[in-house]
Amino acid sequence: MNNDIIIKTINLTKKYGNEEHCVTALDNVCLEIKRGEFTAVTGESGSGKTTLLNVIGSLDKADSGDVIVNGESLVNQSDNTLSAYRRKNIGFIFQNYNLIPVLTVEENIILPLNLDNTPPDKEFLDELLETMGLSARRTAFPHELSGGQQQRVAFARALIHKPQIILADEPTGNLDSKNSREVITILKNSIAKYNQTLLLITHDGNIASQADRVFRMSDGKLTEGGGK
Repeated sequence: MNNDIIIKTINLTKKYGNEEHCVTALDNVCLEIKRGEFTAVTGESGSGKTTLLNVIGSLDKADSGDVIVNGESLVNQSDNTLSAYRRKNIGFIFQNYNLIPVLTVEENIILPLNLDNTPPDKEFLDELLETMGLSARRTAFPHELSGGQQQRVAFARALIHKPQIILADEPTGNLDSKNSREVITILKNSIAKYNQTLLLITHDGNIASQADRVFRMSDGKLTEGGGK
């Protein structure tokens, strides 16, 4: 496989339900994403976007097809291997910030490291807080933050273990247009700074237009549709 290709999917198919009420979430989806690329996937609700993200992130399994990351297939890997793959390679960002209310900003950010018994890189933590505009809020609790600030904490938490790949599912869905633009700009700058690859799901055409490439999902089928 081309060394520039970090993510490749081959004929991914995923169906839900039974024969009478079958929904095809993924219909022979083929996708290649280059290292360092910002790729956006748009489409209506229920078109299969989140399923694609979850399969690439090994949170779900396809019925058939393959996902290849860094030249290695994820198919038929053990749960332990897939768990290690997620911890090492993937930073997840969701629409719901999923912050722990009793933890401070700093504690929320380093939580993935604590769960993996890995000490935080203090210099990198300080750098992330500065990048996200959170240095003055590191001891604040989630209820003391704006929605945009909470999403920045979620971004920093996804970046703290220096993953190669960021998978973001509607990360601006709970934000107004101003905050959406701000957090996407911060995310773009940070992935460029740390040489990461971003796959982002969004309904927002303005957000998608900032990507290097844009794909559209419709009834489980993926087609390329523009970009900058």
